[in-house]
Amino acid sequence: MALGNGTRCAARRWLEHLPVADIPRLRALFTHHPDYADLTPVQYADGLAWLLREGLVTPDGRSAVQFGLPKQRDPSAAERVHTARWNPDAEAVRRATGLAGELAVIRLLEQSGSVRLDHVAAVSDAFGYDIEVESQGGHVGHVEVKSTTDPTRLRIHLTRHEYEVMCSDPDWLLAAVLVGTHGDALHVVTVSREWLIRASPADRDHRGGWESARFDVPGHVMASGIVRLDGRQLLADPPLKEVWGVSKAVRSLFP
Repeated sequence: MALGNGTRCAARRWLEHLPVADIPRLRALFTHHPDYADLTPVQYADGLAWLLREGLVTPDGRSAVQFGLPKQRDPSAAERVHTARWNPDAEAVRRATGLAGELAVIRLLEQSGSVRLDHVAAVSDAFGYDIEVESQGGHVGHVEVKSTTDPTRLRIHLTRHEYEVMCSDPDWLLAAVLVGTHGDALHVVTVSREWLIRASPADRDHRGGWESARFDVPGHVMASGIVRLDGRQLLADPPLKEVWGVSKAVRSLFP
């Protein structure tokens, strides 16, 4: 059963706050503090239950994913301007998460028995994807990996170069990975390239064009594991089933 928006928001708050407080204190905070009254106690309980069930929070109340510390709920205008600027520390964290995701996917592919793996992103960004893999059946995949530590939603960024390679390369596919605290892959999905093409922005004038686009990916356009355009699976389904609202019916999007 897919999570409701309120339960998903509650789960995010648990993950944001668990690094600095335990479950009983946070339960009291969410129940009694007016800043958190937009959600009900039931939604907070359901959000925590989902995190525990999926192994994203351990039974002793520790988060299994690295998530940002709580932000101020009502920052001043000056603070909003400041946070919009490029932050080298945040960029370093994003890069580390991205590399961890790529290496985690490589480990999974190695364990799956792939006969050839090449981490091309370690050489150059010019390929438009991160990993080249060949399965035991001779099926090739050019895997662009998008990594995140947020199990409640999948938000990715695609460069124009990655988009153009996707449109021209039938072996290109986008795999999103949920990275755990130890750099392991807690969940891996393939995002429908047809949906990505439909959702991509269009250039309205030949004198300008987009260079990067952000996508909030809905669960119904993802398939668990790594799946080629022809439907052949390069990596079987990892254990988590409800992360990002993935639906098994999405396989119909991969002929």
